[in-house]
Amino acid sequence: MKVVIVDDEPPACRTLRECCAKEPDLQIIGEYGDGNRALEALRAQPPDLLFLDIQIESVDGITLARSLDPATLPFIVFVTAFDQYALEAFEVSATDYLLKPFDDKRFRETLARVRRRRGDDALADRQAALSALLAQLDRNVRALSGAAPRILAQSGSRMNMLDVATIELVEGDRNYVKFLVGREVFHARSTMQQAELSLQTQPMLRISRSCLVNVNHVRELSRTPRGDFIFVLACGATVTSSEGHREAVRDYLKQLKINPS
Repeated sequence: MKVVIVDDEPPACRTLRECCAKEPDLQIIGEYGDGNRALEALRAQPPDLLFLDIQIESVDGITLARSLDPATLPFIVFVTAFDQYALEAFEVSATDYLLKPFDDKRFRETLARVRRRRGDDALADRQAALSALLAQLDRNVRALSGAAPRILAQSGSRMNMLDVATIELVEGDRNYVKFLVGREVFHARSTMQQAELSLQTQPMLRISRSCLVNVNHVRELSRTPRGDFIFVLACGATVTSSEGHREAVRDYLKQLKINPS
């Protein structure tokens, strides 16, 4: 089977690559960390099997899956950090997934299901399974949007329950993420992807690989001489977008402008 890996986290890519290398019938023909480049490659040379991270930059995995040509739809294994509530979507759709972090045993179990389905499932079955998954994910996201989720984070020796609506900024710090709430800083052992998923009820804007801002708390914007964006938050903190996210940030901000009639 020809395989493509789409994941913007190097450790996850490495794990998938090493797992695939142990299987004599798998041949990796592409590996991408950017959704736009991945989509172009998938359209040009569709694989038999696609390992697709749900949360990737530029074009997220859900949007990418929707954009695939139905006539050449590969078997898709979603690689995800979603919690159990969101994983219900995968169970009802019969679409395969790997929950980060996964080990060799879990990979082999998933691959065994793909091999069985490859001999039994018609293209129409794959299309129906993907459609069911995307519809269920949409329903779950809408359900979450009506909730007021809270997350647990640490400040010194104290554990604190944070209302996600109060979080102004999220920054990656090696194996931890840092949450800024007013002038207070909290930490949690997590990846940026997991933190972003926990904050999906908020208008979080990724301005660099390791920084998310809650647009509800942005008070001022300015530009650097190079054209990057400087965000001033309600608490007074300032953060600057990276060159790699400049276009995405600009496109997002365009949506907030009032166009003259």
